[in-house]
Formats: sequence, C-alpha cells, structure tokens
Amino acid sequence: MENIGEIIKKYKANPFEVYPVLTPHTGYVHLMVKLGQTVKRPIDPWQQKGGTLLYTILRQGNLKRIYAPIDGEIMDIKRELDEQFVEANTYLMSIRHPLTEDEIIDKILSDFLDIFRAPETAKYYFVPELAKKIEERGLQKVIIQPGEEILIMSRMKRDIHLVYEGKPGIIHTVYFKPNVTIPEGEPLLGICPPERVSFINDLVQRIRLEWKV
Repeated sequence: MENIGEIIKKYKANPFEVYPVLTPHTGYVHLMVKLGQTVKRPIDPWQQKGGTLLYTILRQGNLKRIYAPIDGEIMDIKRELDEQFVEANTYLMSIRHPLTEDEIIDKILSDFLDIFRAPETAKYYFVPELAKKIEERGLQKVIIQPGEEILIMSRMKRDIHLVYEGKPGIIHTVYFKPNVTIPEGEPLLGICPPERVSFINDLVQRIRLEWKV
C-alpha cells in the first residue's frame, strides 16, 4: 500500500497546474498581459465580469475578447506573436494555477480511481435499479460489476443505457449532476476496488487536515 505521507509530499512539491492558452481560430492577435502578471478568471462567466483580458483576436472584422479561464500567473508568453496573424490552435501563453484543496483532492483521486468518462456530450442519470441501491445502502456500499448497466445517457431525445466494462468496484465519487449537460470526455464516476476504499478515504482526510499551498 502506498505511503500517504509520501503522496502528499509529492504534490506539495509542485502544487500547480499549467494551462496552455491556444487561439480558437485564425486572426490577428493583440496580447493584453505580460510575463509574471497575475490573472483572474471571470466571476460571471457569461458576462466576463471581473476576468482578466488575455488577448483579443480579430478575424474578418469581428473582434473576440479572450479572458483568463483560470486564476494564476502568466509564466510564458509569445510576445513575438503580438499584432501578428496566427493560425487556429496557436500557442500564445501559459497560466500557472495554484491548486486549491478541492482541486488537489480531485487530481489525486484521478490517479487512484478508475474514471468512467462521458462517451458523448449529454445528460446522465443512474439507471433506476442502481439509484435505488445507492439510496438504500449509501454510495460507497454498492459494488458494480462488469456487464452491469449503470447510467442512462440522454441526448437528442434518445436514452441510451451504458454498460460498465471495468473491474468490480464501488462508486467512490460522482462527478455529474442530473439535468446538467456533461461534455464528452469529462469524468462521470470514480470507481474504487473495495479493498482500497479505506486507503482512499484516509488519503482524502489527511489532505483536508494538512493541505496548505
């Protein structure tokens, strides 16, 4: 069994996530930030209130403003591309984001759990039989088996039952919410072998007690 102290020490040594910033399409870019600058994601994602403007991109007379997707510090920036025409998916800069307690827990759990991801962009629900078991026994008391139907994928007025093909395990973490559309590839469930549940819970508890960025 892994040493919990060593795991926490490893993440404390580098408690950051680096996010590359790429252009969404072709156009002329105008960089609005500088190396080392602290940036903030918008408080209101819809109106971009409170967010730091990273750059603008102009294509065919249409100007798009691109704001920081995450809080952090500009750690790399391609100044030579300022006021230049660039192709889609051109790298402009990186943001170094200090991980919060919840983010570090999610990151560590993703290393220790088997993640069941969304096969398509859709809404997801537990199948009724599984939902009933979870309600009666509790989330971490239900073991799912290979070949078992576990989720309903609802998309374009179509409901498709999804079958679990991984190793037997308990549902440790649920990442989706009913009636919320989940993008393709995003995590839906974190599955844990029954014999590792105690270790995972101890690890999470230790992080909550000790984690300081």
